[in-house]
Amino acid sequence: MNERLRTLPSVDALAGITPEAARYPHRVVVAEARRVIEAARQQLLAGIDPPSDLSAELARALERLRNPSLRRVINATGVVLHTNLGRAPLPPASPFGLYSNLEYDLEEGKRGKRDAHFAPLLERLLGSAGIAVNNGAAAVWLVLREFAAGHEVIVSRGELIEIGDGFRIPDIMAESGAKLVEVGATNRTRIEDYQRAITARTRLILRVHPSNFRIEGFSGSPTLEELAALASERAIPLYEDLGSGNLWDLSAWGIDEPTVAASLKAGAGLVSFSGDKLLGGPQAGIIAGRAELVERVRRNPMYRALRLDKLAVAALARTLRATLLESWDELPALAMIRQPLKALYARAQRLASAVNGELMEGESVIGGGSTPAQTLPAWLVALPGDAIRLESRLRRGDPPVIARIENGRLLIDLRTTGPEEDQTLLEAVQRALLPA
Repeated sequence: MNERLRTLPSVDALAGITPEAARYPHRVVVAEARRVIEAARQQLLAGIDPPSDLSAELARALERLRNPSLRRVINATGVVLHTNLGRAPLPPASPFGLYSNLEYDLEEGKRGKRDAHFAPLLERLLGSAGIAVNNGAAAVWLVLREFAAGHEVIVSRGELIEIGDGFRIPDIMAESGAKLVEVGATNRTRIEDYQRAITARTRLILRVHPSNFRIEGFSGSPTLEELAALASERAIPLYEDLGSGNLWDLSAWGIDEPTVAASLKAGAGLVSFSGDKLLGGPQAGIIAGRAELVERVRRNPMYRALRLDKLAVAALARTLRATLLESWDELPALAMIRQPLKALYARAQRLASAVNGELMEGESVIGGGSTPAQTLPAWLVALPGDAIRLESRLRRGDPPVIARIENGRLLIDLRTTGPEEDQTLLEAVQRALLPA
């Protein structure tokens, strides 16, 4: 047996003899090669002959990552509202025809789970299990409901935030049935505050990342590593609501936000984050972390009420696949953030020249409750004329154009418009500038 194990290629060797590997990021190829070799090793140990061509196995594994698992299927069962095939069939404009394998395992020929279309991608990106519900607030509510209903959750006073449209973390916690235990002060919380607050009724330590505000000056809080050590010592899960959902280091483009992987590495047992912020995908609340904790959340009866529909599943899987394969231009939000300033200048200059506008330096913002006080350099076009009148005419046009007024001037920021929209935008601005 040992002799046969020694015949298995190294990761580098397998990657090197697989021609298809050149089409994928090196780290993805290495990870999949390691999986293929480990699978062959386990088969040998079990007395089963592994595939003879591991290079072909690696090529197939890489191809599976590129191709969506949620696919069109032909429903020949005679069941119109087939639960495993996505229930009601969608119009032809849907991404996968009338039916899909939403909850059907095509390999095994039996019922599957809709998580299967995005959970393996999350695992590859984060090294952790993951599920998704319909938004970030639902993710927070569900975690608190599962782990702390009728019991206590410890959270810093400086993290009792409002997340938008009047929804506040304390209110969500109250609705979950968890009892909020506030520690520290608004601006400073110490690890000793958490230690003193733990009782026999404590079921969770919660940290809320301030993704939509900043406290500056005389402020401070324990590191995530300190909280993780305390949680481990007291056998209490540590849960972080990370908010903006940054899966990739975007510091090269001026975005200073912690990554989900860093939080998990620091010791958080569970992390939740939004799908439609820095991740650049559909509205979703993603819950990732230790497999046994994620599984507990998944088994909560309310998970079914909050889970994603088939269109959101398809969109989330597409987003995660593009992230894994570093296909940034497939994610419009990431493409806008990464847009070179030189390209913005050229587009803004053309528009300014065509409408007699003023080309000026300025700033774009990320928005969406993410990266407060962080901006991106931009080139703007200030339109001539009455800003209020122009703003109204653009907004009421066809198509509507939404611009912003600063210092009494109407500004056009091309960072958030696609190059393919430049001609349409130009025509809309020209119509707005016509005499009333």
